[in-house]
Amino acid sequence: MAKISSPADRHSNSYNMFIFVLTILSLAIMVVMLLPLSQETIRLLEIYDNLICFIFLFDFFSNLAAAPKKSDYFIKERGWLDLIGSIPSLGISRYGALLRLARLSRLARIARLMGGKNREAIVKDVLHNRSKYAGFITLLLTMLVVTVASVLVLQFESVSPDGNIHSGWDAFWYSIVTLTTVGYGDRYPVTTGGRITGMFIMFMGVGVIGALASILSSVLLGGSPAAEEEAPAAPAGPTMEQQLAELHENMVTMQQLLEKLSQEDDKKESTSHLPNPAD
Repeated sequence: MAKISSPADRHSNSYNMFIFVLTILSLAIMVVMLLPLSQETIRLLEIYDNLICFIFLFDFFSNLAAAPKKSDYFIKERGWLDLIGSIPSLGISRYGALLRLARLSRLARIARLMGGKNREAIVKDVLHNRSKYAGFITLLLTMLVVTVASVLVLQFESVSPDGNIHSGWDAFWYSIVTLTTVGYGDRYPVTTGGRITGMFIMFMGVGVIGALASILSSVLLGGSPAAEEEAPAAPAGPTMEQQLAELHENMVTMQQLLEKLSQEDDKKESTSHLPNPAD
């Protein structure tokens, strides 16, 4: 009996890692939404949650279309759980987000695929082709930083009477502007928690912009630093010690040759001074 390939087997490592991280993020959002937060923070979390739902819906339909047998994916591979966990709440019910627990099935499936020996293979693939994964990892990191930072800064600032970040859009705009190191100054934190979050965004922004600049330069100039590192090194020339040893050997050989020539000259000269027997 042929082994049924799972949906994760039909995707690349980068896609599986993206869905894996996105699933963890969505479950974290579900847990945070149950906490006593400000109304604006809850609305922002719902927006992020619904955006993730649309991505998961796309993942569900792409897996369904790629499945050799639709019923096997939907029933045996528990695609119905993927569908239930992908339905957006659209703010209708706060506790309807508990349906997101169905995403644990997707999380377990991808975690099982990326575990064990496959984990070593994935790590080797990322390290060996890090130039190909650089853009993907940078974008994934940017998404995580913007999501976490905008939620934190909105929670800190929305409850402060002196704050000027009052909505999810304000928090998102502030996170993007700060991450890109632009800093218009139209939105800024006034609370201690908001300023600490702002410093976190600044430090992450330096790394993100540096990574994007490196990727852009490699695309424009052709090649990449990783490719140069992976290229076989040119054979190294003789070392200084080897050159000195070779020079010493040549000098010894030359000295021996000169001594031999000198001995032959002395021998000829002594022979020429001997009396001729005929005389």
